[in-house]
Amino acid sequence: MIAFSEGCAIIPAAGMGSRLKPHTYTTPKPLLSVGGKPILAHILDEIVGLGIRKVVLVVGYRGDQIIAFAKDRYPDCDIHAVRQDKLEGNGQAIYLARAHAEGRPVLIVFGDTVFECDLEPIAELDVDGAIGVRQVDDPSRFGVVKLEGDRIVDVVEKPEHFVSDQALVGVNLIRDSDRFFSCLEEIITQGKRTLGEFQLADAFALMVARGAHLHAFPVQNWFDCGVTESLLETNRHLLGRLGPARPREGVILIPPVYLADSAEVSNSVLGPNVSVGEKARISDSVIKDSIIGMGAQVAGCYLHQSLIGDHAVVEAGARQLNVGDSSEVRLQ
Repeated sequence: MIAFSEGCAIIPAAGMGSRLKPHTYTTPKPLLSVGGKPILAHILDEIVGLGIRKVVLVVGYRGDQIIAFAKDRYPDCDIHAVRQDKLEGNGQAIYLARAHAEGRPVLIVFGDTVFECDLEPIAELDVDGAIGVRQVDDPSRFGVVKLEGDRIVDVVEKPEHFVSDQALVGVNLIRDSDRFFSCLEEIITQGKRTLGEFQLADAFALMVARGAHLHAFPVQNWFDCGVTESLLETNRHLLGRLGPARPREGVILIPPVYLADSAEVSNSVLGPNVSVGEKARISDSVIKDSIIGMGAQVAGCYLHQSLIGDHAVVEAGARQLNVGDSSEVRLQ
């Protein structure tokens, strides 16, 4: 059995999140809010809940913001950071963290992945590693695993031809971390790239080829928060887990809604599926299926499936908007 308290978590979080521009111009993707708190907070809450206290963040773009957030919000965790200045794949990102993790069981969670899975039973398996998977419609977009029962017999990154529809979801629990980092080191030192990058999937494939027992476990609730649509989908799901928001006079709340205590709302209808950040101000508006950032101001709007960034100002009629942090939009 893996003792989580003796383990280490590695979170690759170096990318810019170009598909979520303009929001990521000022906020790194792991700190975008969804379901009432940043993506990274959802990940770290799961990790802390398992008893893991040592966390390695692999950062690049706006990494100082990520490190500051983690250390401020999780003071009881032993937070370490390594920089991935040249983005050469998720395999390279994790390899950079090896000095903090070698000899320990390692939990690897990608920094833009929100997941729900009970890892306690997985930790009791007598295997070299356990890899989270989910059935997908388009396997060519993912690393996939070939299975015999629950045992992984091959791993292929973004296959050109059908291998399997069981995709890697970015949640991996490695018991034999020494063998794992040895395989990862071999791939990197020998320059074995796939699609131009060092891939975590290739390290898993090498482990399997050398006799390691990797177990596949299903992750049903998994959200890759890489684009606006998936961010809103994740928001809908997470809000469904929350209790009702505190009623406000002059405000109609249609659950599920997350409404920060410091937000000011008047003469408005919120919901369903709306998150409103701290110190936001909303008046004379109808908002559904949207995320309103911290300190944002929204007046006279009908918004649907919209992202309003931190400190943005929006005064409009009925529109669908994708507005970055500190922007101003006024449509007459």
